[in-house]
Amino acid sequence: MRTMEHFRNRRSVRNFTEEDVPEEVVVEALEAGNLAPSAGNLQARDFVVVRDDEKKHALAEAAFSQRFVAQAPVVIVCCANQERIAEYGPRGRELYCVQDVAAAVQNMLLYLADAGYGSCWVGAFNEKKVTDLLRLPSHVRPVAMLPVGRPAGQGRSPPRMGLDVLVHREEW
Repeated sequence: MRTMEHFRNRRSVRNFTEEDVPEEVVVEALEAGNLAPSAGNLQARDFVVVRDDEKKHALAEAAFSQRFVAQAPVVIVCCANQERIAEYGPRGRELYCVQDVAAAVQNMLLYLADAGYGSCWVGAFNEKKVTDLLRLPSHVRPVAMLPVGRPAGQGRSPPRMGLDVLVHREEW
């Protein structure tokens, strides 16, 4: 499949079958994330893989009761490592590490879709609850949750704004 087809065909999946996700698929998704660009190649991102049902339910609650998070066989919590990027100062700690995570998440979403799995970029959650649940150190911030599983049914493509609305030339 060509690259633009991947972009056009990827969907946010919120309904999963009960089929397990093999560890090899999880590792490949993590490798795809690790291959993403990062500021200064400092790779200021870390991942927590959650399969435990009790923890997944707690993550779903922390995500403002988004139940599909708990339904997925695996949830990958993608985190920004502010210590690893500290040499870039405040901008690195507040922005670059989050950008590193975002680039990794996109790679992971595209890999998973290509491998026949679904996911959804979940950014709406109580950061403190997730931090406490996963025992994250103080220099690590959860940025995104990726519930992963086989899609149950076909998703549909949401409407997108046209480039004529989004693109500005030379200035705003």
